[in-house]
Amino acid sequence: MRRNHLIAAAAICLALIVYATLAKLAGRPALMGHAEAYWVVIIERFSAYGLLGFLLSFLLPGRFKLACAFVIAVAVGLEVLQAVTPDRDPQFIDVLQKAAGGTVGVILAQTILAFLPRPPS
Repeated sequence: MRRNHLIAAAAICLALIVYATLAKLAGRPALMGHAEAYWVVIIERFSAYGLLGFLLSFLLPGRFKLACAFVIAVAVGLEVLQAVTPDRDPQFIDVLQKAAGGTVGVILAQTILAFLPRPPS
């Protein structure tokens, strides 16, 4: 049952990231209002993808490259899809911030998994 909860949490996290990335600028969720500082936006991106990477890493224990590849593919894919949204503009620096957050989340989860006791087989 724990795996089902992880799948649901990762799916919800991914759905919220997709919504926040592709929603019109007026409908985009913001932590501190629409006049928030740029560093707040960077923290939002980094932490959202960090959480996604963390959850994916627990779903894919021991598959570091696969979890990182998925998070980076989501970051690149959603940034490319922003090109078709009229009031959004894709930028390479955004991809780097998102990919870095996802990779840090994967590394953190893999480190935690390395120290957890393994269940008997």
